[in-house]
Amino acid sequence: MPDVTAFPGLQSPLGEGEALATSDNRGFRTAMNVAGHGLVADEPVAVGGTDQGPSPYGLISAALASCTAMTLHSYAKLKQLPVTAIRVVVRHAKVHELDCEASDTDPGARIDRLERQIWIDGDVPDATRQRLMEIADRCPVHRTLHGTIRIVTRSE
Repeated sequence: MPDVTAFPGLQSPLGEGEALATSDNRGFRTAMNVAGHGLVADEPVAVGGTDQGPSPYGLISAALASCTAMTLHSYAKLKQLPVTAIRVVVRHAKVHELDCEASDTDPGARIDRLERQIWIDGDVPDATRQRLMEIADRCPVHRTLHGTIRIVTRSE
């Protein structure tokens, strides 16, 4: 895990919502410190990586899947629903969208698509399942991905 003390201006340890990525410029494998938790990101072998960790898009999919599961778990617990398990799969793809606004200017436009599949185990009535699906769209990461995102970049 990269040591944040090696980088002036970073607080040690990193706080919630902060991440440090360190690449040694020998490939795609990147060591990461995410608020004190170490992990590795990489790319698949097919694109020149070593497949030693999830890709950046895999990490986005994981963020949405985990946040959805946590949000649904919290709601089920709050409402004392008979939910025994929640499983969420998110798949990322670049897809052609012929009917999207971008296709007016670029008929070959590709957009990012996140497809989410949710399984809710337990004796839960259909109306409650429907409500849980509505709650899934309110998870913080889902809202972030649908909101306006500004990325501010500076060089140190």
